[in-house]
Amino acid sequence: MSTETPPSRADTVVIGAGAVGCSVAYHLTELGAEDVTVIDQGPLPVTGGSSVHAPGIMFQTSPSKIQTKTAYYTSRLLSDAGVYDEVGGIEVARSEERMDFLRRRVEWATAYGLPEPQLLSPEEVTEHLPMVHEDEILGGYYSPTDGRVDGIGALQWYMEHSSASFYGNTEVTDMDVSGGEINAIETDQGRIDCERAVIATNNWGYQTGQLAGLDLPIAPVEHQYVVTEPMDELADAETSVGDNTTGLEVPGDRSIAEYMSEGPHQPVGRDQDHSLYFRTHGDALGMGSYNHETLSVDPEAMGKNSEEHQASVRGFTKEHWETPTHRGRDKSAKQAFDELLPATQDVEYEATENGIFVFTPDGMPAVGETAQVDGLWTGLAIWWTHSGGYGRILAEWMENGVPRLPSGPVDTGGIHVRRFEPHAGEKDYFVDRGAKRYEQVYSIVEPRWQPDDHRGLRTSPFYHQQKELGAEFYQSGGWETPQWYESNADLVEKYEDRIPDQDGWQGINRSKIEAAEHLHTRDKVSMFDMTTFSSIMVEGEGSQAFLQRVCSNDMDLDVGQVRYSLLLNEGGGILADITVVKLDDEEFMVTTGGGNSPGIHGGHLEDEAPERVSVHVEEGAKSTIGLWGPNARLLLQRCTDADVTNGGFPYFRAKQMYVGEVPVIALRVSYVGELGWELWAPTEYGQRLWETLQDAGEDLGLRPMGGGALSSMRLEKGYRLWGTDIDTDSNPFEAGLPFAVDMDTDFIGKEALETARSEGIDSKITPLTLDDSTDIMLSGRPVMKDGEAIGYVQAGNYGYSLDESIAYTYVPIEYAEAGTSVQIQCEGETYVATVCNEPLFDPTRERIIK
Repeated sequence: MSTETPPSRADTVVIGAGAVGCSVAYHLTELGAEDVTVIDQGPLPVTGGSSVHAPGIMFQTSPSKIQTKTAYYTSRLLSDAGVYDEVGGIEVARSEERMDFLRRRVEWATAYGLPEPQLLSPEEVTEHLPMVHEDEILGGYYSPTDGRVDGIGALQWYMEHSSASFYGNTEVTDMDVSGGEINAIETDQGRIDCERAVIATNNWGYQTGQLAGLDLPIAPVEHQYVVTEPMDELADAETSVGDNTTGLEVPGDRSIAEYMSEGPHQPVGRDQDHSLYFRTHGDALGMGSYNHETLSVDPEAMGKNSEEHQASVRGFTKEHWETPTHRGRDKSAKQAFDELLPATQDVEYEATENGIFVFTPDGMPAVGETAQVDGLWTGLAIWWTHSGGYGRILAEWMENGVPRLPSGPVDTGGIHVRRFEPHAGEKDYFVDRGAKRYEQVYSIVEPRWQPDDHRGLRTSPFYHQQKELGAEFYQSGGWETPQWYESNADLVEKYEDRIPDQDGWQGINRSKIEAAEHLHTRDKVSMFDMTTFSSIMVEGEGSQAFLQRVCSNDMDLDVGQVRYSLLLNEGGGILADITVVKLDDEEFMVTTGGGNSPGIHGGHLEDEAPERVSVHVEEGAKSTIGLWGPNARLLLQRCTDADVTNGGFPYFRAKQMYVGEVPVIALRVSYVGELGWELWAPTEYGQRLWETLQDAGEDLGLRPMGGGALSSMRLEKGYRLWGTDIDTDSNPFEAGLPFAVDMDTDFIGKEALETARSEGIDSKITPLTLDDSTDIMLSGRPVMKDGEAIGYVQAGNYGYSLDESIAYTYVPIEYAEAGTSVQIQCEGETYVATVCNEPLFDPTRERIIK
């Protein structure tokens, strides 16, 4: 640790010396990075950020694999460092719905490798937590490696065990990002020239980003915490309160830092039914509450430390503690705590705070290199629970080009800072969405839940027709995307005997119309709105050579040829799966998915492109219809003079042609396993394209289909979905995509794939079908063999054409042989399933290539 003036130059500058910044610096230097400087506006180690006012409770189990994995890594790292109290964690249930949720916790923990997760009876809960009123609960979930991190102690440990230099009381005033790259960090202590920098300022993330011209969607929110006076029920516990922060400079109320530095001797607890959590602080009890209306903080008005004020702490608002102001809760925090922990009813509070922490619009972290500024990285919206893991991931990413933990590569699609839509940086939007995520922190969120605010932001040219057809819109990347159409309700009766009921949790927010649209498309013809998908134009001298370097497949294409390929990172992990179309010499169209694909995948191509190659991400510039089904050719031929026969327009070919009056780039490809085309047209022609097809296809049974049908149809064919089945945590051989790799060409990630091929793969993706159930399996549920978890469900749905429930999973290679019997645990049930060969549907591809 250094207390001198920061240097005038460093290879890497980390802005923020809290949990994330210190973790990044520690891991960078562990990996061999030299000349790393860390700066913070507050004193060290008590910076005044959320890392030092947080109670440090760590519950590791999450429905998200990466959140669970980063939490477990963090707990092991800090336990080895001696700054983690592994007292276990117990989540109690005060409703039947919560008991069902706790069963899911066991399944997620089992799937993702947390040790010994278990359900407890009320009596077993009170053996661990004797202050809990046994009659108030139905049971609990126990994770023995949960616990609490000593925040200040952990920051000190990082600083003492890293070769990085740390400087407190240094405020960032500006960033030099001229030329589209980070050049220097300006501070009140002078300028620091640098080659790269990391924004790890969390509560100040938006403000820091603004200095670089970035609109980072980081929304600060207050939540409450109190620490009681010493309690008779805890009198046997030792306490060091009064001595914990001796000799340290502490901004604001020292009692907060004192109590947060006092460890627990009982398991940490949560009452999620009332948005509450608690832990012991020696002979006192700490109680935290999300059980109040969202108290958003202006991201531009976070403020600074003073002797009287810790910048990330606001004054305690008693009304939010004693009055039920949370929209989803009927009891106040105090009332719910009084019932659960009766001994707290009349105690006084020694310390109180409204602490600030942050949320992104989707509630996940913002990690990675920014698209706008080369060399400027972010590690934001990360709590203590995951900070060690994300620090390791970010350091590996920066140093080696491969985001990973010691357990292996990780998937980054859901955490990448580039995933946010163009509108996400608007302050009202991300503050409102952050507020909603706060409200949901301890809520039971239903499958396929949809927000009801900030809707209709991005719509395709077909939106008004879709509304008239009764589209049920889901939001993806800000786009309104139909999931099914009420106009197709009549199809349910037609296919009723082929559509099983889906009851319980698996059936929530589903419609039988999705199944009917699936079956109708297999029988007739449907059109699917693909406007959310993205086209990326690659043009200019050297375009083909550039694509050859970034694509895993052979890019020596003829004009009009279409090729499926992958974009890989240096470790051979899958950054994207793409379709490349050669339109002319040195002119290509690359197509990829919607959602976060344009920012992540398009940004990758922009980053890698040489000076003479133009890469233009056409997000929203084209309106696209997928026309699929046995009658697709007959319909399309009615609308065009182009030859669309099998001989004149073979599979995986493209033509620039007219559909009616509309100029389109037509690709003969299919994501549903049926004869068909993708029709890409300029957005202004979209409405006419829809009308032309609709008028021509009425007697052929043309119907619109939504995302629900697409999901089940693509799973029957085993077509991969980036971010679900494939990501940077898998290589093409594991993902069953060797046909998308040409090892005779040179491309990014080839060396890693050569190693993987020579060593052999340890696991591979495989489909499972349930032996005797029509229930739909949900992602993140463990796949078991002989009582041990061997994988987890990546994606599940019902195969209506096959009349079987399908789940996809990665399993160790010794279990991947067709016919192997396994079990899936889902919603408290154990299902018998069988490993199958793929594709499950139309393995000869007769329906596609006819």
